[in-house]
Amino acid sequence: MAPTHVLRCCQRGLAWIPVIFIALVVCWSYYAYVVELCIFTIPSIGEQIVYLIFFHLFFIMFVWSYWKTIFSQPANPSKEFCLPKAEKERYEKEERPESQQEILWRAATSLPLYTRTGAGAIRYCDRCQVIKPDRCHHCSACDMVNNCVGFSNYKFFILFLAYSLVYCLFIAATVLQYFIKFWTNELPDTHAKFHVLFLFFVAAMFCISILSLFSYHLWLVGKNRSTIEAFRAPVFRTGSDKNGFSLGFRKNIAQVFGDQKKYWLLPVFTSQGDGLTFPTRLVNADVEQAAVTLQPEPNER
Repeated sequence: MAPTHVLRCCQRGLAWIPVIFIALVVCWSYYAYVVELCIFTIPSIGEQIVYLIFFHLFFIMFVWSYWKTIFSQPANPSKEFCLPKAEKERYEKEERPESQQEILWRAATSLPLYTRTGAGAIRYCDRCQVIKPDRCHHCSACDMVNNCVGFSNYKFFILFLAYSLVYCLFIAATVLQYFIKFWTNELPDTHAKFHVLFLFFVAAMFCISILSLFSYHLWLVGKNRSTIEAFRAPVFRTGSDKNGFSLGFRKNIAQVFGDQKKYWLLPVFTSQGDGLTFPTRLVNADVEQAAVTLQPEPNER
């Protein structure tokens, strides 16, 4: 047990290395921009003030959204998705998959479930020993945040990508002219030169890498898909449907960012739902169709 415990502690510690690396890069970028560029390089006080105001605005929003992404606890299935003790013992003792599925089907009759496995069976997690809610999966932690990105922090993750991109773009755009001046020897050759040169290269490099990831997740939000659903379409009672959770572009955006647009750019939780049940296109269509068929004909009283 002791070696296993030590190994787990080491794994948890190593998982923080990417986060620590990003934090160190951000701290250095703050020093390089504020001190080496704005104080020691830019001669105009007015230009310094303008740059520092916008820089700190983007910096605060970037750090805030990054913090929320890292430390938001992932949502977990509620107790209603757990098998009763007697049923759980029967499930564990049963060796035939067909009999296990019968147990799961009985337990799932009162649960709001619309998705199935590829074979049409009830989705069950043997590791957590719970029936899986729709769109619920085990996922590995994202290296950049050392946390599982899911319902509870997906908005924060999107904002983290957005503000990190804006942060890097702002740095690259404002540093470019001084980068050229240093390169052409129009400014004194001081220790600030190396900070400015590396600041531009690092900001440009992160811009390129973040832009592709940010664009991909914006596409996922517009389609109302998770990364797993983008590669493997969810299976409903009527079959697989890659657009099964899509409610239209506007409603898809609201699912992640909420109805009140004034909170969209703030890293505060405004996502719709509880993380356990999600509206689906097929179910909504069935409800609308039922409502139409229940309407009386014009000549009925």
